[in-house]
Amino acid sequence: MCGIAGLFHCGTIKPVDPARVERMSNALAHRGPDGSGVWTAPGVGLGHRRLSIIDIAGSPQPMHAADGRAVLVYNGEIYNYRELRRELTSLGAQFRTEGDSEVILAAWQQWGADCLRRFNGMFAFAIYDCVRRELFLARDRLGVKPLYMAPLSDGSVAFASELKGLLAHPLLRREVDPLAVEDYLTWGYVPDHRSILKGVEKLPAGHYRLLRHDTSPAAPVRWWDVSFAERHNGKAADLEAELLHHLREAVTSRMVADVPLGAFLSGGVDSSSVVALMAEASREPVRTCSIGFDVGAFDETSYAEQVARLFATDHHARTVSADQFGEIDTIAAMFDEPFADASALPTWRVSQLARETVTVALSGDGADEAFAGYRRQVFHAHEEQARRWLPAGFRQSVLGGLGAAYPKADWAPRSLRLKTTLLSLAGSGAEGYARALSVTPPELRRSLYSPDFARQIDDYRAEDPLIRLMESAPARSGLDRAQYADLKFWLPGDILTKVDRTSMAVSLEAREPLLDHRLVEFAAGLPEELRVRGAQGKVLLKRAMRRYLPDNVLYRPKQGFVTPIADWLRGPLSSEARAIAKNAALARTGWFDPARLAAAAEAHIASRLDHSRLLWQLIMLDRSLRHLGVVS
Repeated sequence: MCGIAGLFHCGTIKPVDPARVERMSNALAHRGPDGSGVWTAPGVGLGHRRLSIIDIAGSPQPMHAADGRAVLVYNGEIYNYRELRRELTSLGAQFRTEGDSEVILAAWQQWGADCLRRFNGMFAFAIYDCVRRELFLARDRLGVKPLYMAPLSDGSVAFASELKGLLAHPLLRREVDPLAVEDYLTWGYVPDHRSILKGVEKLPAGHYRLLRHDTSPAAPVRWWDVSFAERHNGKAADLEAELLHHLREAVTSRMVADVPLGAFLSGGVDSSSVVALMAEASREPVRTCSIGFDVGAFDETSYAEQVARLFATDHHARTVSADQFGEIDTIAAMFDEPFADASALPTWRVSQLARETVTVALSGDGADEAFAGYRRQVFHAHEEQARRWLPAGFRQSVLGGLGAAYPKADWAPRSLRLKTTLLSLAGSGAEGYARALSVTPPELRRSLYSPDFARQIDDYRAEDPLIRLMESAPARSGLDRAQYADLKFWLPGDILTKVDRTSMAVSLEAREPLLDHRLVEFAAGLPEELRVRGAQGKVLLKRAMRRYLPDNVLYRPKQGFVTPIADWLRGPLSSEARAIAKNAALARTGWFDPARLAAAAEAHIASRLDHSRLLWQLIMLDRSLRHLGVVS
C-alpha cells in the first residue's frame, strides 16, 4: 500500500517544481513510510510514498517502463499479477522486478485502458505516456483505494491519494461547497460525487480519466459496473458450491505478501468466514486481532475468542475504554473531510493493534453490501412487498399523513418506532431506501439551516443522487436496487473510506477478500430467496459457511463496531454539544439557526430526544472545518 501524488498541466506545458510534488507526497508519509520518490518532466510531476508489501527490495516508484516510454505511480495490490506476468512474458514483455507495479506498466502498454478489466485487485494509479504526453488515471472497481483531483489556478491538475496531499499545494482553493454540507448532514460522510471543498473531485470507483497537455481534462470514463439484472439458474446446492469456490479464491489470492499477514476478527459472520478460509489455506496459525470494550453492551470479544479457539489462531486481543472521545481531533485529521461514522474509532484501534504484529490484515468488509446483510436491506425487501399490495394513493395520503403526525419515539422499543417506516412506505422504493440510509432526514435538516444557507443550496436535496442511482440501476427488484446503491454509494463513501484512512494512518494494508469482483458479480445474480429469507439476510453465505462456523456465530444478531455516543453527549461531551450553537467554529459559519441547534442539544442532554447522531455529525463537521483551515 502506498500514497501517490502529482501535478499535470492541461492546455499548456509549464515546468513542474519537484519540491511541490515532494511536499504533496510527504503529506502522505503515513501511507508509505518505507520509501519515497519524485519524478518530473515538462508539464508533469509524479510523487510516491511506499509501504513495502511485495518485492520489498525492488519495485521503487515512480517506476519507468523497460523501454522508458512510460512512468507509473501506484497505490494498491494486483492479486493476479503473477498470472498476468506469465501472459505478458509470452507476448514479449521483459521484467526487471518481481512485483506487481511493473506488471501494471506492461499490461497498460500491451492492452491500453483494457488492461483494467484484467486486474483483480484494489488500486489507484497514474501512468504518464512520455511519447503521447498523456496522463492515465484509474481507480479500482469498487473504490477500495481513493484518488482526489483538483484544478489549480496555474492551469495544472493536482491529484493525490488523500485530500491532505492536495492541501499541501499552496494554490489549492479552500472554499467549502455548501452542497457538500447538505450531503454530509444527510449521510454522515461526503459521498464520492462531491468533496467538502469546491473544485476538488474524487475519481469515481470503476472509472478512469485521460489528461492531455493540449486540451482541458476529459470526463471520467466508466470501465466497470455490477449488474443485478440476471439471475443464476441451478439448484441451491450447486450455487452454494460455486459460492464457496469464489470465497476460497478470494481469500487465498489475498494471502500473498512478503511481510507478516493477519486478519481482523470481530466474531461476526464476515470476519469469521475470512479467518476460517485463511486457516484452511495456511500451514501456520493465522494471526488474528480483535478489540474489546470495557462496557459489556459494546463488547464482542467472547465471539472472537470462540472463533480464534476453533481455528487455533495466534490471537491478539485488547480491551480499550469505550470513552474514546478524546480522539476527536485525531480522527478529524485522519479523514480531512468531515466523517461521522463513529465506528472509525474502534476500527482505528484494531488497526493499531494489528500493526504491532503484521503489515497486512484481511477484513470482512463488503459481505453486507454484496449478500444483503444489512437490516435496512431486509426491511426494504419487505417494504417493497407492501408497496406492491397497497395502492400508491393510499400510501401517499394515508401513510404519509400518519408518518408526518407520528412522534419521533426514540425512547420506544424498535417495533414501535413507526415514523420512519410510515414515511418510507409513503414514497417510492428508492425514496424510502434513501430515507432509511440517511442519518438526518430532510425535514430536520431544513429546520436547522439559516435562511442564507438554505438559499445557497436552493432546491438541492442530498437524497436525489441516490434515488437517481437506484432508478437507473441494472436491476430487477427493489432489493437489487438497494444493494446496488450500497455497493456504488455507501460502500466507497463510508465503509471503504473508513477502513482505508484508519488502517493507512498506522501504515497497515487492509485487504477485503469479500469484495473480490468475481465474488460480487456472482452474488449479484443470486435469486432473492438466497439473499433474504424472513428476517435473515446473507442466506446463501451463511449456508455455505455452516461447515466451518457454529450457529451462534452465523445467526446471532448483527452488532458491528459501536460506541456510546449518546451517553458521551449527555456526559463528558455535553459542553461540546452546547458549543456548536454558540462559540464553536461551526457556529461562526452562519450556516445554521443557533436557536435550533441549542434546542437539539438541550433536548438530547435532558434525554427528551435522541439527537446523538446529529450532534456527533455537527461536532465532527466543526473539527473538520478547523483542520481544513476554512474556519478559525
